[in-house]
Amino acid sequence: MSDKSTAGNMLDAAKAKVDEAADRAREAGHNVAHAVTGDAHHKAEALEDRAKAELHNTQAHAEYSEGKREAQDGDGH
Repeated sequence: MSDKSTAGNMLDAAKAKVDEAADRAREAGHNVAHAVTGDAHHKAEALEDRAKAELHNTQAHAEYSEGKREAQDGDGH
């Protein structure tokens, strides 16, 4: 991670959580499409979106932790 301010890290954490939510919504849509059509392509897309969501979740936690460390060190930068 780069040397960002507390606010910068928290903003990046929030963005990652929004991206995670979007990935999970797409996953759900592909799961519904798979259930309706039985098309394996939709299941593969759902698995891909789940993996992306997990990556965004991990990124959000890392950014949040870094922002928290920045806030606790006293300078916020």
